[in-house]
Amino acid sequence: MDHPVSVHGLTKLFYDESRGELRAVDGIDFDCQPGEIFGLLGANGAGKTTTLRMLATILKPTSGGATLMGHDVVAEPEAVRSNLGFSSSTTALYPRLTARETLDFFARINGLPDARVHDRVEGLIQRFGIADYADVRVDKLSQGMKQKVSIARTVVHDPPVLIFDEPTVGLDVLNAIEMQKVIAEFRAEGKTILFSTHIMSEAEKLCDRIAIIHQGRIHACDTLANLRTATGQRYLEDIFVHFVQTR
Repeated sequence: MDHPVSVHGLTKLFYDESRGELRAVDGIDFDCQPGEIFGLLGANGAGKTTTLRMLATILKPTSGGATLMGHDVVAEPEAVRSNLGFSSSTTALYPRLTARETLDFFARINGLPDARVHDRVEGLIQRFGIADYADVRVDKLSQGMKQKVSIARTVVHDPPVLIFDEPTVGLDVLNAIEMQKVIAEFRAEGKTILFSTHIMSEAEKLCDRIAIIHQGRIHACDTLANLRTATGQRYLEDIFVHFVQTR
């Protein structure tokens, strides 16, 4: 296995009755390294979420493919899911479960050995600062606290690859900053992280490499420093505009 995540020619077509064939993702290629935050930067509708849902085995590619920890996303979906944590701003939680019950449930369905479940759940409750709310039903929690539970749920089985699809949407400034801090901590632990956003400051702050995606295609993929050198622009907003308007 050369890369934790490897994408080659990944394509997804949808059909709309009024507009016909829609090419949501159009033959993209990229690889991710261990201990790296790989950013997918693009406007709404650029293809970020469709790409990540294919990697998470939620959608099947129309053509091309991808591997995650050496497992093919189409041929080996269960193996892919066991090595992956997926979180987005729309990730659903069961409202009638408490935070502790949520973590226990997701630890077990993701195959964490029974002997490890209790210590793992309690450790995450402490790490994410939700001890005072651990036995409160999810539907009674604040939005920020729900997001903490959602992240803890994502990592409860300790997967090597994490996907965060616009995870700060709807969060206030302080909760968004806390989210960014947690994601950086996961990188420090050696996890491979795919992070999609349309917020330029988040990409600048977090990402080791940035892929600029527009109309389903990747127009540039490199470190921020190299993107600045290639375009002569300092600010990521200007770099983004340079690539999406000149291709």
